[in-house]
Amino acid sequence: MMKTNFTLLVTLFASLLAAQSPTTQIQFEIEGYEEDFMAIANNLLDNQYIVDTVWRDDNGVFIYEREEAMSPGIYLAVMAPQNDYFQFLVTEEEQQFSIKNSVADQVKGAQIEGSQENEHFFSYLGYLQEAGERNQAMRAQLESEDLSMADKTRLERELTELDEQVKAHQEDWLVTAPNSFVTAIIKANKNVEPPSFEEISDTDARRSAQLRYLQEHYLDNLDLQDPRLLRTPFLFQRINFFVERLHVQAPDSISVAIDRVLGRMDTESETFKYYLIHYLNKAANSEFVGMDAIYVHLIDNYYAKGLAPWTEEEQLASFLDNANRLRPLLIGEIAPDIQMQTREGNSISLHEIDSEYTVLYFWRYDCGHCKESTPFMKEFYDKWQERGVTLFAVCAKNADDVGECWEYVDEKEIGDWLHTVDPYLRSRYAVKYDLQTTPQIYVLDANKEIVSKRISAEQLDELMELITAEEEEGR
Repeated sequence: MMKTNFTLLVTLFASLLAAQSPTTQIQFEIEGYEEDFMAIANNLLDNQYIVDTVWRDDNGVFIYEREEAMSPGIYLAVMAPQNDYFQFLVTEEEQQFSIKNSVADQVKGAQIEGSQENEHFFSYLGYLQEAGERNQAMRAQLESEDLSMADKTRLERELTELDEQVKAHQEDWLVTAPNSFVTAIIKANKNVEPPSFEEISDTDARRSAQLRYLQEHYLDNLDLQDPRLLRTPFLFQRINFFVERLHVQAPDSISVAIDRVLGRMDTESETFKYYLIHYLNKAANSEFVGMDAIYVHLIDNYYAKGLAPWTEEEQLASFLDNANRLRPLLIGEIAPDIQMQTREGNSISLHEIDSEYTVLYFWRYDCGHCKESTPFMKEFYDKWQERGVTLFAVCAKNADDVGECWEYVDEKEIGDWLHTVDPYLRSRYAVKYDLQTTPQIYVLDANKEIVSKRISAEQLDELMELITAEEEEGR
């Protein structure tokens, strides 16, 4: 008679059950909610995304199940039809729990089972809700025209005390539950106050010192190594404020800010991946002049160094090629020299132009935007030719079409510009200047350094006024 290994059977059966049971199971029971479905959503960067839809079962309970674990973060239970929602937490450790509340009382009356983090979270939200209601009631009283001075003083004192109580409550979390997700949320939203720097008498110098302090310490309370913070509604706002409000919106300054943010992240984390991709896409699609320098910076310092392993080989090659094409054309670089030919057949190079400023203008006679730009360029030249500006125009056509370039010049009476073509070298200038569309405008200084580029003809006059004004101030 065959002997059965009972222990082995029990182990196999338990393993089978474990494989079949869901890793994530969250139950929602919402009193007063009549719809048959609800959505689960989360926050990622500056957007909210629907994760899944959950349907009511025969017992009136919404059960969200999935075999794979949910990524940690703050999630939303979204109710139809008005998209009202309440928030709840998901952590790596707590993926099976239940929330019972009501449409009328989503937070303070909520009952949580199986998740200490959500018990903490709903308790904290309930406290903030009560404090907010008290704050609102007192501020409403302060707006009363019949309020006595004594009552006004009392209410203002009570508002200050309430604010201090909320701060003290938050500080208690930092001490009593330092590793809680709620604590991480509180800390991440804690403002950094710069010193007064009273020892600095000059107002502008004092403000500069405070700004430098904020730049150095604003991220101190944001643990960018914490994967729970990625899917929260505040992380992007905090990081975006740091990059866009605490730093001058110039390529070099923005690149420094992004490096500070990414430098605080684990390079193998989702957070690092999402934010690196975000800033690369933003730089690539920016309409502001000069932001391609950020694109090149990110490619050179992250993608080219193997810090974006999720990038497919073909896409990475494209990124590197784009950066190589853009790098010589960044603001501050010496514009690539090009050897062109005038109408009379004389050879002339861009770098031999002796002028305080040179406007390099690529155009085509059959380009609609170029035709619209012509009167603006003509007006600009009439104004600036006596002010040290040379207009170096390149008709972006090959040898067979050069004749029509000159016909257009005659027709529009713009022959007093320096017009050039390239009938022999087959558009090498187009490669050097990554010329994919026309018109294209570059403003160069006396050393042929790129001062500005890829602006419209309508903006050119205003830009030159700013450039010359800044130059005069610097003298």
